[in-house]
Amino acid sequence: MELQQMRYVVAVAETANFTRAAERCRVVQSALSHQIARLERELGARLFERTSRRVSLTPAGEAFLPAARQALDAAERARAEVVAASGELRGRLAIGAIPTVTAVDLPGALKDFHVRHPRVRITLRVGGSDELAEQVRQGTLDIAFLGLPPNVRPKGVRGRALARGELVALVAPGHPLAGTAGVDLRRLSQEVFVDFPAGTAARAQSDEAFAAAGLSREVAFEITNADLMARLVRLGLGIAMMPGAFAPELRDVHVVELSDPPTRVEHLIWSRLRPSPAAAAFLDVLEVRDEEGGPPRIDSGHEEPHDS
Repeated sequence: MELQQMRYVVAVAETANFTRAAERCRVVQSALSHQIARLERELGARLFERTSRRVSLTPAGEAFLPAARQALDAAERARAEVVAASGELRGRLAIGAIPTVTAVDLPGALKDFHVRHPRVRITLRVGGSDELAEQVRQGTLDIAFLGLPPNVRPKGVRGRALARGELVALVAPGHPLAGTAGVDLRRLSQEVFVDFPAGTAARAQSDEAFAAAGLSREVAFEITNADLMARLVRLGLGIAMMPGAFAPELRDVHVVELSDPPTRVEHLIWSRLRPSPAAAAFLDVLEVRDEEGGPPRIDSGHEEPHDS
C-alpha cells in the first residue's frame, strides 16, 4: 500500500469525481483509476461505488478514509519535522474556526504567523464546533477554535479554554426592545427567533438557558451564517442571540443586554498527538503554554462533545 494510492483515494472522496481528483493530484485519470483499482484488489474490497452520474464511498471506503488521511498527515508531519530540524519551517497549517471567534484576533494571528513562517501553507475552514472538533480528532485540521456551552468540554483533543462571555439579544431598529436593557428571557421568549441550527453548540447555548428557565420559544429561521442572521434581524423578521463581544461586528442592529444571559466558552483545541512544527509555531504566536512550557491540556471531564 503506497502513500500515493492513499492520496488518490482521499482526492476522489473529497471531490466525488475521478476527473477532478486526477486534476488535483496532477496525474492523468487513467493512472489514478488504475492505482485505486490496484489498491482495491490488494485490500479485497471496493472503496467506491461508481456510476455514470456519481462516485460515492462504500462502507469499506468510509472505514478506510480516516486511516488514509492520518497516514498522509503523518508523512507530511515527518517531512516537516526533518525540515524544521534544519531551521526552516515548511508544511501545512490547517485551522478551523467558528464564525464568531472573539477571544483572539484570528486574522491578525494568521498574518503574524505568515510573516514569521512564509513557507508554511495556511488553510482556514469556518464551520460549526462539532464538525471542527471531529476534524481535529481525525487529523484533517491541526487547530480549531470552538464555542461551547459552559458545561461542555471537548473530548479526544488537547487544548485550553480561552474566554467566557455572555450572549446578548440583537433586534431591529424600531423594535420595542431597542434601547432597553436588563431584559429577561421570559420577555424574549415572546419573540420569533433567528438562530443557529438545532443540535449545534451555538444553538444549545440559548436552548439550554431557555429550558433551564422553563421557557419555550419559536425559532423560525435556522442559519449558519452570522451576517445573514443579522440581515434577517435588521428586516424585522426575528431577533437573534449572539456573543456580546461579537455583536459590534454586525451593522445596523440594536444590542439588548439581558438580565439573565446565556453564556458560552471559547476553546482552542488541537490533536492529542504532539503538534506538528507548524501547529506548535502557531500556538507560540498565540502564546499558548502550560506550566512546563508546552501546550496545555484541557480537562475533558465526562461530558460528550457538544459542538456547533
